[in-house]
Amino acid sequence: MTEQLRLMAVHAHPDDESSKGAATMAKYVSEGVDVLVVTCTGGERGSILNPKLQGDAYVEEHIHEVRKKEMDEAREILGVRQEWLGFVDSGLPEGDPLPPLPEGCFALEDVDKAAGRLVGHIRAFRPQVITTYDENGGYPHPDHIMTHKISVVAFDGAADPEKYPEEEFGPVHRPQKLYYNQGFNRARTQALHDAMLARGLESPYTEWLERRDKYDRLERTVTTNVPCGEFFEIRDKALIAHATQIDPDGGWFRVPLEVQEEVWPTEGFELVKSLVDTSLPEDDLFAGIRDNA
Repeated sequence: MTEQLRLMAVHAHPDDESSKGAATMAKYVSEGVDVLVVTCTGGERGSILNPKLQGDAYVEEHIHEVRKKEMDEAREILGVRQEWLGFVDSGLPEGDPLPPLPEGCFALEDVDKAAGRLVGHIRAFRPQVITTYDENGGYPHPDHIMTHKISVVAFDGAADPEKYPEEEFGPVHRPQKLYYNQGFNRARTQALHDAMLARGLESPYTEWLERRDKYDRLERTVTTNVPCGEFFEIRDKALIAHATQIDPDGGWFRVPLEVQEEVWPTEGFELVKSLVDTSLPEDDLFAGIRDNA
């Protein structure tokens, strides 16, 4: 009974939902699953990464409002619901040594208190499955790492009426499964890189793979590959809606869709908590849940 299935995806900034697990969400929406994106910050301190909009005085002055409109458009494209947690973007500190984070930003919030806001959304929406980032944030942006921290606390806290009283946060709810987004895994990147070279095309992943090898980063375990290649086009449209962050002529789109769909037509996730029986590897975030929905 897919109308009873609910998926919550917790992200740090507007645009993260379209670059991490977006095709999976679009797939589940097409099946009648209720999908909610929770965005922790407004992206107020995000840089304008699209060279076509750099130097645009209005965009620079009204970046918060612009990114909100972009999120509205992406939400409509994906067919999901979306809510804001209301925290302030921490920015990405640069330099050696790194400068202190700005006062009042998301990454400096008390973790348990910040998780309480997410608990309220979990109890109201009552998802069986939650997706978020691993402890490295996917990449070490302070907001991504903080998103991980509050998601892990809220996953358990939503079922704890003592830590988060019902009169303040709503009736308790116990989500069944927690996943980390692992779409940018080495196996996928290598496969797409090799496929581009085999076709005589330039790969956008050459430098990425060289950096990966240099730092010898430990690979995460991808437990769940969700088939969603037919929704890659929707994913890309949602990503392009975030015009301040994405150059439609940039590296995100250099691997043709037909190559992606042929070589790697799935998105990867890492199952980290499950209160239901399931067998790994999976091809469905709701494995072990559907029969009981």
